[in-house]
Amino acid sequence: MKIASNLLFAVLAAVALPVLAQTSTPKADQRQANQQKRIDQGVATGQLTGKEAARLERGQERVQKLEDKAKADGVVTKKERARLQQAENVQSRHIARQTHDRQRDSNHDGKKDRPARRK
Repeated sequence: MKIASNLLFAVLAAVALPVLAQTSTPKADQRQANQQKRIDQGVATGQLTGKEAARLERGQERVQKLEDKAKADGVVTKKERARLQQAENVQSRHIARQTHDRQRDSNHDGKKDRPARRK
């Protein structure tokens, strides 16, 4: 009886561990956390307006849904990882463009700050 239970445990461990390893996406999770941090920092410094931040948050949600969909069947394939990385690249470019454009909300009043006019 003890041998049978040990054998069953070994078989289950051998089957379960590879599946868990294939569904983990630590690089994607870390990258999404970094991108979220960039959005939060842009809002805090006034580099992002409220609308820009909301749009970028929706983009982050799309990437998260894509990741959840890839993990749903229990295996994240190379093709799914490539698609996820491509979506993260696009989102990263969007964050960079929005934080470096000339729209600012430094006083956090929800309106864009206008640069002083030159005379």
